[in-house]
Amino acid sequence: MTAELIDGKAFALSLREKVGEIAAAFEKKAGRKAGLAVVLVGDDPASQVYVRSKGKATVAAHMESFEHRLPDDVSNETLMALVKQLNDDPAVDGILVQLPLPAHLDEQSIIAAISPDKDVDGFHVINAGRLSVGQPGFVPCTPLGCMMLLSDRLGDLSGLDAVVIGRSNIVGKPMAQLLLDANATVTIAHSRTKNLADVVRRADIVVAAVGRPEMIGKDWIKPGATVIDVGINRVPGSEEGKTRLVGDVAFDEAAEVAGAITPVPGGVGPMTIAVLLRNTLVAAHRNAGFELAAGAL
Repeated sequence: MTAELIDGKAFALSLREKVGEIAAAFEKKAGRKAGLAVVLVGDDPASQVYVRSKGKATVAAHMESFEHRLPDDVSNETLMALVKQLNDDPAVDGILVQLPLPAHLDEQSIIAAISPDKDVDGFHVINAGRLSVGQPGFVPCTPLGCMMLLSDRLGDLSGLDAVVIGRSNIVGKPMAQLLLDANATVTIAHSRTKNLADVVRRADIVVAAVGRPEMIGKDWIKPGATVIDVGINRVPGSEEGKTRLVGDVAFDEAAEVAGAITPVPGGVGPMTIAVLLRNTLVAAHRNAGFELAAGAL
């Protein structure tokens, strides 16, 4: 391996420590803790793990965690009523509805019901619009975490060629917008892109968020490029019945030519929860009318 390893776990730990310090100061000033409400519908094992880890991280960062678990067959109306209740609760600064929701629920209407000022996941259409026109709002956690890693590694991104592989509303589109705002020259690539490998090979920055295990090999990577692998794919392990996690990038071979690369696991994943805590604390300051020093988070 010749590429520098971008250690998302270490960066996330540093961010969480910073969040914890500022959250403790917020509690003293406000007389209450910043609060994050997480809503889980059903008993999907993976979602339960995510919610549990978010709750533990919230408490560890000196913030209040409110968990709301609803049955798999909950009605849209009941879930909407809970969201409204959380919107009106002054103890709750951030609201996160764990996705995906069961098929019978209207995911878009549920997300739209969350107050944009408490939408710490950054999925509300108003926050998406704010991002697109450069106004302050909440940015989805994973793309913002990726940008933090890129800025830490590269500094000024002006003039760099960046390719984002994937066009989802959760990662691809906001990632492209953030890179554009940083004055990078941005291409969004996807399953219909012609000569995809050639497009990616021109990039100084590659952000892979396509959900296909180890799709991107070393022959796709420009020598010295910075590679951010958002993919989390479970594939069969070396032992029968076991699985392992891999990204969208074939890590070992890509690391032979890249200048820097995030691993899977331990790269982008830890940043997502750290940025969620960061967004919640920003929301708490805004909701309380407190000023947060520029660059503090």
